[in-house]
Amino acid sequence: MATLRITQVKSEIGGLRNQRETLRTLGLRRINATTEREDTPQVRGMIRTVAHLVTVEEVD
Repeated sequence: MATLRITQVKSEIGGLRNQRETLRTLGLRRINATTEREDTPQVRGMIRTVAHLVTVEEVD
């Protein structure tokens, strides 16, 4: 299964509560924080929720 590298590029300040909680669930706590997650439908849904705050790369 593919792996996704997720990096937070914008602040969560001013965002909705579910967006802040989604960032925490993904393991992102500050700008430029990076985490790697398996590419699953659940993770894709979380990324869609905070797409304007993060960048996503596929890792081989």
